[in-house]
Order: sequence, then structure tokens, then C-alpha cells
Amino acid sequence: MALRDRVRDVVDGRRFQRMVIAVIVVNAITLGCETSTALVASYGDVFDALDHAALAIFVLELAARLYAHGLRFFRDPWNCFDFVVVGVALLPAAGPLSVVRALRILRALRLVAMVPSMRRVVTALVKSVPGLLSLSGLLVLMLYVGSVVAINLFRASGDPRFGDLGATILTLFQLTTGDGWSDVMRDLMATQPLAWIFFVVYLLVGTFTMLNLFIAVVCSAMESEAAPPSAPDDRLLDEIKALREEVRALRLEPVGDRR
Repeated sequence: MALRDRVRDVVDGRRFQRMVIAVIVVNAITLGCETSTALVASYGDVFDALDHAALAIFVLELAARLYAHGLRFFRDPWNCFDFVVVGVALLPAAGPLSVVRALRILRALRLVAMVPSMRRVVTALVKSVPGLLSLSGLLVLMLYVGSVVAINLFRASGDPRFGDLGATILTLFQLTTGDGWSDVMRDLMATQPLAWIFFVVYLLVGTFTMLNLFIAVVCSAMESEAAPPSAPDDRLLDEIKALREEVRALRLEPVGDRR
């Protein structure tokens, strides 16, 4: 067996993957501990050593995978993600690039690339983007129409939250999230008792319908990602079986009989 094949067997093995996951988890915990000034004062050198050791392991692991798979390594988007994350970690964290030091926590996101179940979830989210974009456009249209209606209804009340189009859109977006909608409604009901009708209708359409549609699109994409591949057609299987029987019969038939 060639050396490249041996390296490929190692880097694709479960033990190696579990070791890398353990290093990622330990490194993420270490970076979290570095946010505590008390812990840094006592164990700062230990944290730095663990951080450099983890980075060295990540670089060696990435180099081994590059050697094992060659240019095919970059055909997998998750491999490209790992390459970018490790590459960012190698940038100097001094001078104008000091912000890079804060980006070290991106290494924890490598868990997404290493754990198959997390990869499936992210893949499903990516596949749901077209549907989510369509729903987002519909939500923006609903916000715009609702804002124009709300301005015409509530501008006379003198409430600054409905004073112009920008403020009204921001207010309705807040209502869509369910944040303080009852307070806004009751403030307006002091001068316009029927204001509750607008808010109830808007919440039913904006919150209970639109947001649930977002969830439905994501769940549909996740179900399609988790669904097993469709089984072959029964007729195709029957034809394959018949061909196998014919080939088997030809092999068993004597040469003289074929003539």
C-alpha cells in the first residue's frame, strides 16, 4: 500500500476524527477561559501553550488531509471551510491585524465540518435559502404595506413611533418579533379604541403565519436532507435480474450448443 493511501486511511478513520474533535472542544474551552482576567492572570501561560499546541495540530491535520486527497481536497466545501479557518488562525495577530486574535474562536466552528449530523443541518439550511429569500421578500412587502396603513391610521395620534415611514417600519418589525406589541396597542387605544383590530390582524398574518412559514421551509429542507435515497423502480430491478439470469445461462451453456 502506498504511503498516500495509508495517510488517507488514517485521516479518514474514526479515531483520527474523534481526536480532532476533542482538540477542537479543548481549544474552544481554552479560548473561553481566556476571556476571564482572573484565569488569565493565573494560567495565562498554560492557555497560550494549549492554544499554540491546538493550532499546530490543526495545521498538521490539514496538511495530512491535503497530502492524502490532493487537489480533490478542495472539491468538498467543508474542506475549504476548514482551510479558511485554519488559514485565518495563521495570520499575525499584531498591528493592524490584531482583530484576527478575536477570530480564533472560529476554530470551534470546525465542529460543524467534523460532525456529520451538524453538517446535515447546515446543508439543509443552505438548501432552504432560496425559499427563505422568497419569504423574506414577502415579509418586506407586508411590512411596507402595513406601515403605510398604520401611518394613515395612527399618525393623528401624535405617537412618534408612527410619525414617518421609517419609524413605522421599525415599529412593525418590532411587533413582528412579539416584543412589546401589547404596550404599543394599549397606548394607541387610549385615543383610538378600535386600534386593536389592526394589531390583531397584523400579528395573525405577520407573526403566526409568516414566521411559521419560515420554520416550515427550514423543516422541509431538513426532512429532504435526512430522507434516504429513493429506491430504484421495481421494473428496473426485474430487468436487471432477467439480464443476470441470461448471462448466467450463457456461462453454463456448452460451447457446442451455442453453435
